[in-house]
Amino acid sequence: MTKITAAITGVHGWVPDYVLTNKELETMVETNDEWITSRTGIKERRILKGENQGTSVIGTQAVKGLLEKTGNEAEDIDLLICATTTPDMLFPATANVISNNLGAKNAFSYDLQAACSGFIFALATASQFIETGKYKKVVVVGADKMSSIIDYQDRQTCIIFGDGGGAVLLEPNTEGFGIKDSILHTDGSGEQFLHMKAGGSRKPATHETLDNREHYVFQEGSQVFKFAVTNMADVAADIMAKNNLTSDDVSWLVPHQANKRIIDATANRMGVSSDKVMLNIHKFGNTTSGTIPLCLWEYENQMKKGDNIILAAFGGGFTWGSIYIKWAYDSK
Repeated sequence: MTKITAAITGVHGWVPDYVLTNKELETMVETNDEWITSRTGIKERRILKGENQGTSVIGTQAVKGLLEKTGNEAEDIDLLICATTTPDMLFPATANVISNNLGAKNAFSYDLQAACSGFIFALATASQFIETGKYKKVVVVGADKMSSIIDYQDRQTCIIFGDGGGAVLLEPNTEGFGIKDSILHTDGSGEQFLHMKAGGSRKPATHETLDNREHYVFQEGSQVFKFAVTNMADVAADIMAKNNLTSDDVSWLVPHQANKRIIDATANRMGVSSDKVMLNIHKFGNTTSGTIPLCLWEYENQMKKGDNIILAAFGGGFTWGSIYIKWAYDSK
């Protein structure tokens, strides 16, 4: 029996128009362009402005573009998974809102939350529905409106994050292309270093939590950096070793865009040269679940059928993982 794999057959991204530059951040907190650039590689990030504009706006626009590009209708979608840390609301799921916006009446949909590793976790999850033969067309969205949970008085975090996201279409493949392998990890002891203190069931919103500014991302930067450098680099190297891939075999590394130094460390650990590393952190910052699909979207025309692609991410909680993909198509 021919093995079915889940192949990405299209990708599309979307970012808001408003550009928040390092120069503008200099007027908001005590920082400067040189300090931000040298430590993170970020020059600017996009911000979603306006009332009632949530993550579903980003996801809806990304999937609309994806459907147009691939010649599909919303009714063709069997399943839609949205990886996000910033849902429109606790319920219904943002994936449900996106599906309703699109008119994807035949799809069931749900959210998946794994912080910055969300897209990788969602992609690995979605692939199972294709591989079993259950579904033919599955959409995976990675999108976040990080500006909604960032304290713009905290220079440790406000310089890093932006808004944006992307979506991919997964379809069955019997030629050996698509998602070949994944390695996923979590370590809940990392909670203390990267979390949001209030707003969940453990500590619901009160006047006190609002006054104490506890509804924003809290990050202990040095600890997160240390864990991320080691684990993201190791898991990318692990998936190469597991699949007998050398650095020469790897066409592209698609790393989560959290920090340029973490990206460089991952590439070095893999032995991959900088010209094989997808990079857009300078333009978009860290869009959490959105970084990897945004990279795939921007570099889509440079990827060729049969290319070996390694995705790698690290997120709060802690979560981290890597996926090995054999690219399934040449862009038109």
